[in-house]
Amino acid sequence: MIKKQKYRDLIHQTFDFPQPDFREEKANLFWNDLPLTEIIEKYGTPLRLTYLPKIGQQIQKARRLFNASIANNNYRGDYHYCYCTKSSHFSFVVEEALKHKTYIETSSAFDFELIKKMAAKGLVQKEGYIICNGFKPQRYIDAIVNAYNDGYTNIIPVLDNLDELEKYGKFNGPINIGMRIAAEEEPKYEFYTSRLGIRYNDIVPFFEQKIKDNPNFKMKMLHFFIDTGIKDVNYYWTEFHKALDVYCDLKKICPELDSINLGGGMPIKHSLAFDFDYEYMINEIVSQIKTTCNAEGVDEPNIFTEFGSYTVGESGAVIFSVLGVKRQNDRETWYMLDGSLMNSLPDIWGLSQRFIMLPVNKWDDEYHHVNLGGITCDVGDYYNSDAHINQVYLPKMKQGDKMYIGFFNTGAYQDTLSGYGGIKHCLLPSPPHILVSEDKKNQFTYKVFAEEQTAESMLNILGY
Repeated sequence: MIKKQKYRDLIHQTFDFPQPDFREEKANLFWNDLPLTEIIEKYGTPLRLTYLPKIGQQIQKARRLFNASIANNNYRGDYHYCYCTKSSHFSFVVEEALKHKTYIETSSAFDFELIKKMAAKGLVQKEGYIICNGFKPQRYIDAIVNAYNDGYTNIIPVLDNLDELEKYGKFNGPINIGMRIAAEEEPKYEFYTSRLGIRYNDIVPFFEQKIKDNPNFKMKMLHFFIDTGIKDVNYYWTEFHKALDVYCDLKKICPELDSINLGGGMPIKHSLAFDFDYEYMINEIVSQIKTTCNAEGVDEPNIFTEFGSYTVGESGAVIFSVLGVKRQNDRETWYMLDGSLMNSLPDIWGLSQRFIMLPVNKWDDEYHHVNLGGITCDVGDYYNSDAHINQVYLPKMKQGDKMYIGFFNTGAYQDTLSGYGGIKHCLLPSPPHILVSEDKKNQFTYKVFAEEQTAESMLNILGY
């Protein structure tokens, strides 16, 4: 008699499991030691979770590895961690990041209203760094100038184009500025050069013509951004060294230049097979900056990073229940969920992003190949391939069974892109959102940040 394989067997045979953030106990999944089945029984589904301690863990890991590499390489610059607010503007995320002494990277004028709120709570100090990125409408520029005049003297607007400098109004003294390099994109892109930033060949001439003798500005930072993030691939290192060459050329004629900003975040875990050597990559970055600067006879710069997804991504999860099973033909079985994938996790629909997807229960049951369908009427509301095996395998369901399915490490961008609390496709409500913290005794504490969105709130937006 052939032994039937359980879902647990599939996971153990495919991955190194359990892992620090995932384990299984009595056929139920635990994420960061959270008893997910108990949480579901209390709050229902669909459900959005944020595990706040993960944010601090990520910040401390990066800071520890950068500072260790700086010490090991006898590097003569400092490391500064900035949180990229556009990844998640929620107060509980920004507060958690600031509690760990991060700085702020902004992308719009409204970020300064957020900064005022955090300053009132004592979480933002006027001497702290504020890095201002993006293409800046006048309203954004005015907010930068007002913040500087209000005492935020370590604010650094990063010039995105050659015309931006002329748009700054009056301020009390010289303001520190940066310039963003327009990097060449990967071959898969439909365009060759990033629409953001200033071309490599224009940076040094622009400094000499517009900034060098201008008493209102001090050139302090060169910003290098790769959209695909920090990866150990030839493309990244090629663009990285081109940026270092520009830094060295500029430093030779601009003594006050003392910082390089490594935009584009470090990767996060989107598969149980994820294997990224953070320690190696960070050490290579630090050592290669030092080697290049020493060869060119210039001082090593301070290193800034502005990690968004890395900071908050692994703190988030979205959990659904399976409403029913549909067998559509001789090969396709659909598990119909009680929420929408394209509403709750828009990167699945827009970018074909793959998150870690696991059943919360039924790990003792046999498994089979299925497709996951959202509850909207849209053909694109589905999930049918995982990052590691290009198919979805889940435990089989019998009549009357309950099954819960979780998508993990979803904490970055998904709420913002889906329009949290707004109007969703098919008028589906935003799910309840539960914040999980740990008290001084390392016991989990739960807080309902938002209940399920009401019909009344949506109809008010629509003018009813």
